[in-house]
Order: sequence, then C-alpha cells, then structure tokens
Amino acid sequence: MSLIEALNWRYATKKMNGNKVPQEKVDQIVAAAHLAPTSSGLQPFKVIVVTNPELKEKIKAVAYGQSQVTDSSHLLIFAAWDNYTEERIRAVFARTNAERGVPDSATADYVNTLLGMYLNRTADENFHHAAKQAYIGFGVALAEAALLKVDATPMEGFEAGKLDELLGLDKLGLRSTTIMPLGYRDEAGDWLVNLKKVRTPLNDFVIEFK
Repeated sequence: MSLIEALNWRYATKKMNGNKVPQEKVDQIVAAAHLAPTSSGLQPFKVIVVTNPELKEKIKAVAYGQSQVTDSSHLLIFAAWDNYTEERIRAVFARTNAERGVPDSATADYVNTLLGMYLNRTADENFHHAAKQAYIGFGVALAEAALLKVDATPMEGFEAGKLDELLGLDKLGLRSTTIMPLGYRDEAGDWLVNLKKVRTPLNDFVIEFK
C-alpha cells in the first residue's frame, strides 16, 4: 500500500474498539517519530507511551472526556523541550560526533552559531520552536500508523498544563504538545467511519509560481 492509499484509508477515529495493537507495530510507529527530521538534528522532544489503564483514565479527565484515550491500545504523548539550553545542545552534538568518529572541533563553529541563536531567545520562543519539531515527528508517526493499518487520532484537545502536572513533565524539562491514541476503529460505534473524506480541491490547495 502506498502512503497516499494509506492516508486515504485513515481518518480521525472517534471510537476505538479496545483491541490491542501488536507491540511490534507500536514500536514501528515510535521508530518513525524517532527517525523524523528535526532542525539541526536536535530532536527536541520525547514520545511517552502510556498503556496503564488507571493513568489513561486520569488523562481522559484532562482531555475533555474523549473516549479514544481510554479505548486506545496505546496512548502516545509528544512532549517538547521546555527550552533550548547550552547543555542540551552540546550533548546532542557530543553524541553525534562520537558516533560519527569525528572530533568536537568538527562541529564547534556550528554549535556556537546555534548557541548564539537559541540562548538569545525566551524560553517560550524556544518551546514553540521545539513544539514545531515535535509536530514533524507526530505527523511521520501518524503516517506510519496508517501504513500499518493502525488507527490513530491526532489530538490537541486536552489541558496541557494539567497533563504536564499529572505526568511530572516539568521535572523532565518537557511540555506536552499533542497526544495520539492508537487502536482499531469501532466500525459499528463510530459516526465518522463511513463518511467520505473531504479535502480542499487540489487546484485550490496548491499555489504555483512558474
């Protein structure tokens, strides 16, 4: 199945049937997020995987009662760095240089450029930039789920501050950005499942400069 076919198959599942997604498929979806491109390769986000039923119930309470949270097999939470710091940036390039077998001097100028850019921004500005990188990983994971015929619902409908507090994300230097329940559609109980997928006509969606 091509990616286009997979994207035509997927939809924002509103009701899941509670069936378990095989762990190898969940691992592939997480791996897709892990391999997603990010600015300067910094990967300024984490993916939190929740399967604990009690915890999912608590998350549902701060996600406006949306049933996908608790009906899901696995709940993925994408959480971005709360700030870019010198320690974090240097750690990424130290690991990269070590794995590539090059000295730190090989990337010193570039690292200094990044430090000059990020450290002059506010923590909120840096978080919003990191959140955009998390969204890239989120989108790649969503596409991989579709290719694997795993239903996934992209969700911003939750109280981020309360979710962060529930998970203790501040202690990890993270802030939640999006959540993605994974599971399988309830064909009989989901009002959206059989509705036609509608998008802006392609000729209105694409603007060309020739």
